[in-house]
Amino acid sequence: MKNLWLATCAFIAVTGAAEAKTVVINASKLIEVETGKVVDKPSVMIVEGRIAAVGAQGQLNVPADAELINLPEVTLLPGLIDMHVHLDNDPTYGGYTGLQFTDRFWGIMTVPNAEKTLKAGFTTVRNVGAGDYNDVGLREAIDEGVVKGPRVVTAAMSFGATGGHCDSTYFPPSFQSKNPYNADSPAEGVKSVRALKKYGAQVIKICATGGVFSRGTTPGGQQLSYEEMKAIVDEAHMQGLKVAAHAHGASGIRDAVRAGVDTIEHASLVDDEGIKLAVQKGAWFSMDIYNTDYTQAEGAKNGVLEESLKKDRDIAEIQRQNFKKALKAGVKMVYGTDSGVYPHGDNARQFAVMVRYGATPLQAIQTATVNAAQALGQEKDVGSLRVGHYGDLIGVKGDPLTDVTVLEKPAFVMKGGEVVAK
Repeated sequence: MKNLWLATCAFIAVTGAAEAKTVVINASKLIEVETGKVVDKPSVMIVEGRIAAVGAQGQLNVPADAELINLPEVTLLPGLIDMHVHLDNDPTYGGYTGLQFTDRFWGIMTVPNAEKTLKAGFTTVRNVGAGDYNDVGLREAIDEGVVKGPRVVTAAMSFGATGGHCDSTYFPPSFQSKNPYNADSPAEGVKSVRALKKYGAQVIKICATGGVFSRGTTPGGQQLSYEEMKAIVDEAHMQGLKVAAHAHGASGIRDAVRAGVDTIEHASLVDDEGIKLAVQKGAWFSMDIYNTDYTQAEGAKNGVLEESLKKDRDIAEIQRQNFKKALKAGVKMVYGTDSGVYPHGDNARQFAVMVRYGATPLQAIQTATVNAAQALGQEKDVGSLRVGHYGDLIGVKGDPLTDVTVLEKPAFVMKGGEVVAK
């Protein structure tokens, strides 16, 4: 308790928070996600949006004017992190059906999608690809307090090779539709990184292989060369940005890891060499092993092309078995769901699938907390309930260390010391 008190005093001194807004949350239990330790009758004090102290109820020096929130029968965890979302996507408009709307429609759609995601307990997300800088505008609006949503790490527009998964592949030549950031050489890749950073990208998202929801591409086919990816990664890292690579196919995964990509998205068809490389290089895998359940049940009636549905069916179980294999081999995992392929707000449904395919409940929770925070480079701000972190918390009824499905319906959500849902 002495160390806790010293940390509390130091935090308040640094923030100058003697008269700052203070919120104290009392709950039944708290899970220290770093170790899985369960703390009984915890009290969390938040000053000016950050955690100032964590201790036993009745043992903190609580200011008289502090706001008290009592949550009996609730277990507290850090706010969750989804490392792969598309907030300007809506799965009910698949295939060509989205063409009935103007381009600006999708920017507006980010607003309700962001609020649904936040209320579901995901207080931080990484948006890995959006049209027309929709995610950047959303982040700015959230940060300004204009709309409600999670903390958003923005990739802006993802890019890859001409004709590849990140290009516009649904139209004939007469439409002249293409991704303006297509990179068909190392030099073009460098230029795209610089341009995206200029306009608000906080992470770079590339497409190393074909994909499920693009026309005329195969998930296993490599579309960016090692040399192109290496130039992109080197430039991004020099600019202080991490790189995420959409990569289903084995060769694309291997080259992406060799090139220094920070997170491999999907990793569906990874082979043993790719798993070994990921362990050696410390690359993170973000494997969206839930969303096929929704796509196969609802995709056809939502307009998703049969070509995409077939590709999804073909790789779904392979991806899940490879998740199990990679996890067992020691590949570092983060929680990424591809939200937007299925409805926003259902992000937590993937926890149960992860447990079904080999993760312990604690491992699954760690992918969406401490692991994700580390992969973002934000481990001092999010993903934990330690002193100094943002006051981002969720509360659930039940024990998520034995039943992760309780995470699907949080009883309490707080972001930055402000109650979002209770």
